[in-house]
Amino acid sequence: MSERLKGKIGIVTGAGSGIGRACAIALASEGARVALVGRRRDRVEEIAHKIGDSAFAIPADISKASEISRLIDETVRRFGGLNFLLNNAGVLHIGNVEQITEEEWDHTFNVNVRAVWLLSRAALPHMRKAGAGSIINVASTLGVVGARNRAAYAPSKGAVVLLTKSMAIDHGHENIRVNAICPGFVETDLTAAVIAQAPDPEAVRQERTAVHAIGRLGRPEDIAGLAVYLASDESSWVTGAVLPVDGGYLAV
Repeated sequence: MSERLKGKIGIVTGAGSGIGRACAIALASEGARVALVGRRRDRVEEIAHKIGDSAFAIPADISKASEISRLIDETVRRFGGLNFLLNNAGVLHIGNVEQITEEEWDHTFNVNVRAVWLLSRAALPHMRKAGAGSIINVASTLGVVGARNRAAYAPSKGAVVLLTKSMAIDHGHENIRVNAICPGFVETDLTAAVIAQAPDPEAVRQERTAVHAIGRLGRPEDIAGLAVYLASDESSWVTGAVLPVDGGYLAV
């Protein structure tokens, strides 16, 4: 069994399904101890049970600032420190600027941006104490290019990209690295709901597949390998990077 992350302690948000679930399992399989954060207790507890003693579940709503300190403190108390943070949780509301409501806009930025800032801020002192750290933000290819009917989602992911770069500059001298992963269209519960809501779901699936050079949609496991790399010491000279894992979407 490979142990590229032996001795590393981390937090994964949105760990109950999709990309977060796949990343949590991959990180733990490489020797990390991980706190699994998600809104649905049953889902994060199921993943923690699957992983075993090196994981535990923290049901939490990271859109609420009051939850941030608690989940950080629980992780440090349980495992004794913090080496990496995977900010993966996200929401998607579909619509252009006239269709998106104020509530949807606020919800998008509270989860996709504000929580990333608050979690990173709370994690930094513990990484500083450890002498190093890695913050991994899951952004999106739509943080790099725009898209139709993503008037809240794309700007939120663009904010994550620039927050990543700014934090990398601010904290590089402390040996704390900050990088962003930009997935293309990955098949998760979130994207399945988007397809299901379309008038012609199969046509949407074919359209989305066609814009990825590899000729298929992504799988959560396609993202997990990069998360492991960025959490590991193998990426010790990588910071401020915005790394697409997108089946060639940005190349088309």
